[in-house]
Amino acid sequence: MALLLLISVFVIATAGLVYELIAGTLASYLLGDSVTQFSTVIGVYLSSMGVGSWLSRYVKRDLLRFFIHVELLLALIGGSSAALLFCLFDHVGSFRLLLYSLVSITGILVGVEIPILMRILKDEYAFQDLVAKVFTFDYLGALLASLLFPLILVPRLGLVRSGFFFGLCNVLVAWAALEILGKQQAWRNMQRIYVLLVLAVCSTGLALGERLTNWSESQNFPDPVIAAVSSPYQRLVLTRNQHDTRLFLNGNLQFSSADEYRYHEALVHPGLASLPDAKRVLILGGGDGLALREVLRYPLVEQVVLVDLDRAVTDLASRHPILKDLNQGALASPKLKVVHEDAFSWLRSAPEPFDFIVIDFPDPSSFTIGKLYSTRFYELVKQALKPEGQMVVQSTSPFYATRSFWTIVNTLNAVGFQTAPYHVYVPSFGEWGFVLAGRRDHSVPTSLPRGLKFLSPELLPAMFHFPPDMQATVQAINRLDNQVLVRTFEEEWTRYVH
Repeated sequence: MALLLLISVFVIATAGLVYELIAGTLASYLLGDSVTQFSTVIGVYLSSMGVGSWLSRYVKRDLLRFFIHVELLLALIGGSSAALLFCLFDHVGSFRLLLYSLVSITGILVGVEIPILMRILKDEYAFQDLVAKVFTFDYLGALLASLLFPLILVPRLGLVRSGFFFGLCNVLVAWAALEILGKQQAWRNMQRIYVLLVLAVCSTGLALGERLTNWSESQNFPDPVIAAVSSPYQRLVLTRNQHDTRLFLNGNLQFSSADEYRYHEALVHPGLASLPDAKRVLILGGGDGLALREVLRYPLVEQVVLVDLDRAVTDLASRHPILKDLNQGALASPKLKVVHEDAFSWLRSAPEPFDFIVIDFPDPSSFTIGKLYSTRFYELVKQALKPEGQMVVQSTSPFYATRSFWTIVNTLNAVGFQTAPYHVYVPSFGEWGFVLAGRRDHSVPTSLPRGLKFLSPELLPAMFHFPPDMQATVQAINRLDNQVLVRTFEEEWTRYVH
């Protein structure tokens, strides 16, 4: 009996932490700002566990039956939480209320379990041994969950199926407790019915989890979903209608095939066309291969290194026929070397410097991404750039996020770059901004590669002119220790998103 209950502690701890990680990850996917979402989810979950532990004092009798009921409730609520959050995201008035309610209930149920188990085990061990054993198994279960979640569960099962899988684990704990410890109980047969019902729900959810996820995403996107992938870092969704293919990362539009050429031509050519002898190019981000497609228009470029943290992006872009057609098979180029590492870490040991560097990261909507717009990061980029080289940074919208845009300019200036900000209109995004930077002033190129759909030498000079409504006098500099850009970006974009 004692061993069974200690194994139950291990399973409970693993499942409980997985439910918490699922909630934090989903909140990051759907609401953005992973630091804030994980911080609040963890805080609510741990405080709810405290409430559950306190409430356990009021359970006076039928400890085993109460424990089985808690396990089954946890299997139902925790196991289905990811499915509920996905399906109801666009259909509830306050998604945060739903999120924190589920996290709170899950935390309370997990918090109740451990004290009840300790009371059941009190006759099996001396008190000091009981506390040591229970908390040892509890912490080992948490360790297992923290390893399983990013390495196996998210890549292999996805969030919805992972939730139902651990719901099944809770059901099995309830079933084992019932069959082994409840043999003499008159209520045993009724509890078996409850166990079978919850087992059926979780098994069905596990079997149909992928379909459920696809259905919920089809409700959240205006066009049919043709591909969806979960990675340890984000959720990738590809949609398509008769005229347009769109890639979304964590629900945020990454590009639209209807006008992505405007963005990527503007990102690459004003800088690279001014370096006729460029041979080595570095792309940070840009795993969809679209910026790479533009770089490969220059026959003198001998090598391109593309550093993107998420292998799922490059795999989708190199294998999906629509994306391969869109990037013109650029990810299969013999000139290309792909590196799946964090750009910040990779730059610390970067090889010989590059002639041109393209920085195509998502907007600085979280502290995780904000570090890639900091003075420290740009110092590393500067070390990887040849003295006569140039770099370009996608820099969000100078119209919707004016102060954010000029903060990026200030940050580049602060590490000694000469900057040349410019902008272009991309229908899917609106007015969009970029910053060219180098150790010398930038000269506007007088010629461009053939075959461009949008840019022309005549258009280039106007892109470097900013009207009054896209200018701002800001002194802010984004450093690792302040991340002022993230707060400014959130403040500015909130006015348009909500």
